[in-house]
Amino acid sequence: MRDVIEQLPASKIREVANAGLGRADVLPFWFGESDEPTPAFIRDAAIRSLNDGETFYAHNLGLPELREALAAYASALHGPIDAGRIAVTSSGVNALMLAMQALAGAGDEVVVVVPVWPNLTAQPAILGANVKRVSLTVRAGAWQLDLAQLLDAVTPQTRVLLVNAPNNPTGWTLTRAEQQAILAHCRRTGTWIIADEVYERVYFAPGAACAPSFRDVAQPDDRLVVAHSFSKSFLMTGWRLGWLVLPPALVPAMGKLIEFNTSCAPVFVQRAGLAGLAGAADFVPGLIGRLKHCRDTLLPQLQALPGVQVATPDGGMYAFFRIDGHDDSLALAKRLVVEAGLGLAPGAAFGDEAEGWLRWCFASRDPLRLTQGVGRLKSFLGL
Repeated sequence: MRDVIEQLPASKIREVANAGLGRADVLPFWFGESDEPTPAFIRDAAIRSLNDGETFYAHNLGLPELREALAAYASALHGPIDAGRIAVTSSGVNALMLAMQALAGAGDEVVVVVPVWPNLTAQPAILGANVKRVSLTVRAGAWQLDLAQLLDAVTPQTRVLLVNAPNNPTGWTLTRAEQQAILAHCRRTGTWIIADEVYERVYFAPGAACAPSFRDVAQPDDRLVVAHSFSKSFLMTGWRLGWLVLPPALVPAMGKLIEFNTSCAPVFVQRAGLAGLAGAADFVPGLIGRLKHCRDTLLPQLQALPGVQVATPDGGMYAFFRIDGHDDSLALAKRLVVEAGLGLAPGAAFGDEAEGWLRWCFASRDPLRLTQGVGRLKSFLGL
């Protein structure tokens, strides 16, 4: 086994979840997914595909009709895009790994804005790249970008800048002005941007259909790759379906990379994605409304607790908070499972920058479960 693989840290979220396995009394908010199942109209499309015998290989880049539907979906949000720039992938994380494989290799410098989902810093490390971390800063519980610090970190030696916004775990979201400044700087340095915009629809600004995207300010031939997923805003975490928006020149090579990784996404899963896109106008806004209600149920209750530091996020599905006097997030998360029956993700899972913090996924069918969880946290704290 290569040393870099041996040295990859095991998931601290899984470590906490394992402590609660078999306990029906635990309220689990540790994983980044809703407890709502995939809508029936999406599941039914997959069933029809299987019943029709669609169990064979597909085009490396995805079914043509799915690429067309994704182009129409993306065009409605960010302006015209050709289906020829879209590659369908076997999950959002697969999309991100494919993008990194295409752009970074041994010895290359990759700058990553952190804290972030640990897979994103592990991917370039697996490929032998050197990862430079640039941390968001905290003000009154809100995580914010020091733009000057980030631009100083990205030099002509930087091969890739990786940015996840809306961010998991903090909920931080880039502004349009920040995106413009970052893109202009990366044009000067010749740096590629990989934008993880998986949470773009999970955005709560009034009147906004989605979070600001690098696609809104970029040209088709910019060094920009944008990764998306059906997981969050279509409730399809277990289906493993995503897509990339690429510069035209990168598409043929991406088809080869997909062949060497997974060959293609399963056809019945792509049919499910097609159904999701067809119903997106009716389904997605309702889901985001429910998630906003969950956020607005949980956050005020956390903010009312003495010694808790937390800000209301503009995007994502997480409350990211810390409790005074509790600096070891893994130990605290394990104690909460055992002593309070409350399952949260430790901040340390997302990097040293997030040590002492906890992530609470508020995507729940029943917001009363969130209130019950706060009650357990209060009892644990003796409040």
